[in-house]
Amino acid sequence: MKEVQEYLNNNKERFLEELLDFLRIPSVSADPAFNHDVAKTAEFVKDKLIAAGAENVEVCPTKGHPIVYGDKIIDPSLPTVLVYGHYDVQPPDPLDLWESGPFEPVIKKTETHPQGAIYARGACDDKGQAYMHIKAFEGMLATQNLPCNIKFMIEGEEEVGSYHLGDFCRANKERLACDVILVSDTSIIANDVPSITTGLRGLSYIEVEVTGANRDLHSGVYGGAVANPINVLSKMIASLHDENNHITIPGFYDDVEVVSKEERTAMNEAPFNLNHYKKDLDIDDIHGEKGFTTVERTSIRPTLDCNGIWGGYIGEGAKTVLPSKAFAKISMRLVPHQNSDKITALFQKHFESIAPDSVRVVVKPHHGGEAAVTPTNTPEYLAAHKAMEATFGKAPIPARSGGSIPIVALFEEVLEVKTVLMGFGLDSDAIHSPNERFGLFNYYKGIETIPYFYKYYAELKK
Repeated sequence: MKEVQEYLNNNKERFLEELLDFLRIPSVSADPAFNHDVAKTAEFVKDKLIAAGAENVEVCPTKGHPIVYGDKIIDPSLPTVLVYGHYDVQPPDPLDLWESGPFEPVIKKTETHPQGAIYARGACDDKGQAYMHIKAFEGMLATQNLPCNIKFMIEGEEEVGSYHLGDFCRANKERLACDVILVSDTSIIANDVPSITTGLRGLSYIEVEVTGANRDLHSGVYGGAVANPINVLSKMIASLHDENNHITIPGFYDDVEVVSKEERTAMNEAPFNLNHYKKDLDIDDIHGEKGFTTVERTSIRPTLDCNGIWGGYIGEGAKTVLPSKAFAKISMRLVPHQNSDKITALFQKHFESIAPDSVRVVVKPHHGGEAAVTPTNTPEYLAAHKAMEATFGKAPIPARSGGSIPIVALFEEVLEVKTVLMGFGLDSDAIHSPNERFGLFNYYKGIETIPYFYKYYAELKK
């Protein structure tokens, strides 16, 4: 491992410059206006895999954005690790809240990143973390210290639900055959508190449309006599939680996993400072389901949130209208045993039932995915544990994440293997928000740690 680490240290500046080039390409998968940039990014990943020494590298077309595949099979009798990541990013809006251009990466020092952090869309989610794997692979191969076979599958649709990944996996099951899938798209508790994600929440994402009259109406002539879709939609959304912030959809909690008192106690022993949490977010108090701590609310409890709401006139000055339509996007984070299709159906039935006769409601399901829990007693998990312990100098804490990576359940279903979630970001890195960032410490620590995973995995699988 000494040769690998020396190679990685000697090439740190180049690794950083390459990542900055990667981040400059606006690979926004949700907006067709960026389709050319998404395709350009896939080619970037392909070129870097080839330069690192991967073989059989190609940009694989799908009905949407392409998937980049590459591999290095050194000995079929050795274990095979499939690295998954994504090169697409969230839209950068709202642009006016960025301190610097979302696709013009800059490095700034912060309280949580005293060594500096890269500010750019995709820095942490997931370009920076995916690129760690390519550079770690380069170092292992260049020094002839690759102890396992490795395959890469880097997709371009994760931020829009991985619509075509399932079809690709089913069509390429033999090509993707492996012993474990390694993903870095999660976080650690803190730079001095390493952790490994052992659970993810599922997701149901929905758009709703509320229609009143057949056109926008003069609020002086019709106000008070005709329903205002924005008012109605606001009341409908507000009714989805009760006074204890409990979700009111009938049947919503029927399949929620009941976590034992012992596990909840252990979960709350992880380092968490409520005052720092509030200070980081600039809030005076927290908010959530009664009877659960912040750690529990963001990991083992399901949620329902309005992610966007619009309608009517929002331009300069005043325009006194009753809008014809109002819209909202709503997401529900789900926990183990909840099924995304079932929850989507329950939401649709309930939302339509609470609509007054004065409006018409259309519920449009977008995408979803299932929750996942990974065991902590497997060679795969233990290899990640030993790797982090080797580079951080302390044992990582197993932790459940509040986020969703639906492909984890997909991989287990289609490829029949478990996933190790060994991420290196921080929850405070503002992923999906303006001023997303990724610490230089975290980027380099990931590149340093990944080769140890391969070393210990090969040893534990013998």
